[in-house]
Amino acid sequence: MREISKSRTLHGLTWSLFERVGQQGVQFFISIILARLLLPAEFGMIAMLIVFISLAHAILDSGFGSALIQKQEVKPIYESSIFYFNIVFGIVVAGLFALTAPLIAAFYEISQLTPIIRWMSLSLIINSFGVVQTALLTKRVDFKTQMKASIIATIVSGAVGIILASEGFGVWSLVVQSISANLIRTVVLWILSDWRPLWSFSFEALEEMFPFGSRILITSLINTVFYNIHYLIIGKLFSPADLGYYSRAQSTQQLPSQHILASTVARVVFPLFASLQDDLIRLKRILRRSISALALVTFPLMIGIAFTARPMVIVLLTEKWLPSVQYLQLLCLVGSFFPLQQVALNCINAQGRSDLTFRIEILTKILILITISITFRFGIKAMIYGQVVTAVIAYMIAAIYLQKLLNYKIIEQLQDLIPSLLIALIMGGVIYSIGFVGIQSKVLLLIFQVVAGIISFSSLAYVFKLSSFEELNQLIRSRSDQS
Repeated sequence: MREISKSRTLHGLTWSLFERVGQQGVQFFISIILARLLLPAEFGMIAMLIVFISLAHAILDSGFGSALIQKQEVKPIYESSIFYFNIVFGIVVAGLFALTAPLIAAFYEISQLTPIIRWMSLSLIINSFGVVQTALLTKRVDFKTQMKASIIATIVSGAVGIILASEGFGVWSLVVQSISANLIRTVVLWILSDWRPLWSFSFEALEEMFPFGSRILITSLINTVFYNIHYLIIGKLFSPADLGYYSRAQSTQQLPSQHILASTVARVVFPLFASLQDDLIRLKRILRRSISALALVTFPLMIGIAFTARPMVIVLLTEKWLPSVQYLQLLCLVGSFFPLQQVALNCINAQGRSDLTFRIEILTKILILITISITFRFGIKAMIYGQVVTAVIAYMIAAIYLQKLLNYKIIEQLQDLIPSLLIALIMGGVIYSIGFVGIQSKVLLLIFQVVAGIISFSSLAYVFKLSSFEELNQLIRSRSDQS
């Protein structure tokens, strides 16, 4: 595969951003309506299943999707073999998921979870039909097609969920919304994608793709379990309502940090990094620019959300969700480092070093176990403090490996991160001070804080001439000139 051009990468990044912002923006709007209609405990019941559902989806992918993207030359027989394997495997995993439903319900001591789990297992079969299309579109940096499928699925399924919630279906409105979203997205992908499987299958093709894919699979499974382990523990030790508050805070934090920033950039830079895997000098240069750009956006965004959390929750979700505010503020610290770590791991994977990614994940998960074992007895807030510590150390571990692989020294990484972080902290101070002005309306307070945050950060970034900020301005001006 030829090196992906700068213009193609920029085009892909733009459409990937549109897809994530569009889909997640619509999804967030829908979730706000559902949060107003439903109870925190009903969201908590779905959150109890997140670790099991995510684990099943990780098994379904089997790492072959990432292998299709990483391998530069892939024959049609490889794509078709992975397609048929995923369907059969999806049916098997869904069946196991349905059979173990009573055991999962018994673990939480909530019998109502059994039918919910069985219905949601249908999504595993549905998604198995779209794994190859998604991987091939990502490899071609075609996020415009994925955007169309995601937006259509999100809007239609969201409308279905809202109608059911307003009619009193409670937690089942969330179940139907999830299943319909997966079904519609898969159908639209088939309509818009020009790829079709051959009527042929090769075990040899799977065997050739397995070494890389298996390491990705194991890493993904471990990452999935530990990434969602707090849902599991909080759901077991605390009430569904408590988990509902935590899950709402987590999903709000993850919207910008994971679902938009990390997902958008990672999907674009992985094929780009893979195309540059033999040119370490250029790879390091592109990585540094990616890290700087992410810091420019991630730090002010997460710090801004943390300082506007209370009025934001009251305005958007109503006061019944106020207990989630303290969780959201702390989780924003976690979200500040997640996109940066994901880009680092993508860079390592793109060089075919999934063994190192596996090692990093093992070290990170050991940290998670240690922090959970210390903090769980002190409550949910203490557990989030443990997440903050883990997030910082996890990025430091990835940074050390980047130094070894690309000679991307720690001091250089700090130079790319600290300027944006310092300016974002000053911005946070500005936002915090507005809370003492005495504005009674929560809507007006939120508006003033957001505007003040944008103006203060932009002004400071301009005055101190942040390189990533200047590049962004140049990009915007060039786009304006072209239009």
